[in-house]
Amino acid sequence: MRVDNATMDDLNGWLELASEVEYLFGPMVSDPKFIQALEKNINQKCAFCVRENDGLPGSVLLGGILFSSSNAPNYKIGWLAVSSRARNKGIATALLRHILRLVVAPAEVTVTTFGDDIPDGRPARKLYQKFGFVPLDTLIPNGPEGGSRQKFKLLVT
Repeated sequence: MRVDNATMDDLNGWLELASEVEYLFGPMVSDPKFIQALEKNINQKCAFCVRENDGLPGSVLLGGILFSSSNAPNYKIGWLAVSSRARNKGIATALLRHILRLVVAPAEVTVTTFGDDIPDGRPARKLYQKFGFVPLDTLIPNGPEGGSRQKFKLLVT
């Protein structure tokens, strides 16, 4: 499985992936701000994806991650999702490993993920903790589905 930079040919695949997880993340596919952010990340080479069968741009996306390094040494994961049919196959792990190799130490990587009160968000929490991310104390209430969010931080030395 190969992690690649996303291209504009992948835009429809990203939107299909986003449509699968809108119940957790809130409306994205019809949100012009999300589409603009996605296009910006693709153009800035901050959007990475795994395509079905390591296909060419425009192939079906199995997973994607948006990663910001513009404030290095403070990095941020903006979005990570894996298609429901491709979960538990190491795709999220491959995406996370890929972006963490881009981090120049010493650094801090943050991500806001689901609170523990969202059962479908627990795999994401476990993934980040597996990589050494530590949950911060403050919960952020009222995600789009009504549950909480929590920021996680990883110190890279």
